Amino acid sequence: MPAFSLPTLLRALAVWLLIVATESAQGALRRVLAGPQVEFVVRQASVLIGVAVIFAITWFCLPWMRIRSAAGALAVGALWAGLTLAFEFGLGRVMGLGWGRLLEDYDLARGGLMPLGLLAMALTPWLVRRLQTGRT
Repeated sequence: MPAFSLPTLLRALAVWLLIVATESAQGALRRVLAGPQVEFVVRQASVLIGVAVIFAITWFCLPWMRIRSAAGALAVGALWAGLTLAFEFGLGRVMGLGWGRLLEDYDLARGGLMPLGLLAMALTPWLVRRLQTGRT
C-alpha cells in the first residue's frame, strides 16, 4: 500500500512549490542586503530561518495535504528534501556556481548547515502531523 495517494502527492508538490518560492525570495533578499564579508554567516542564519518558515507553511497546509499516516508524512518530507536538493544544485549550476561553492553549504565541519536544514525539512511533515493529531 502506498504511503500516500495521488491527490496527497499533488498537494504536497504544491506546498513544496510554495516553500521553494518563499525560500527563493529569502535568498534574493539575502543577496541584496548582505555584503560579501558576511555572506557565509547570513547563509547559515537563513537555514535556521528557512526551517522556521518550512514549519509554519507545513503547519498551515498539513490538513489540506491530507496525509493519513506517519509513513506518508515521512515520505512527503523525504520527497521535499530530495526535490530541494535537486533544485539547489540545478539552480546553482545554471547560475554558474562551481561545485566547490555549492558544496560549501553542505560541509558541516566548516559550518555549512544545509544538511541539517534538509533533515529538518524531511522530518517537518511528520513532526507537524504528530503535534496536530497527537499520533505518531
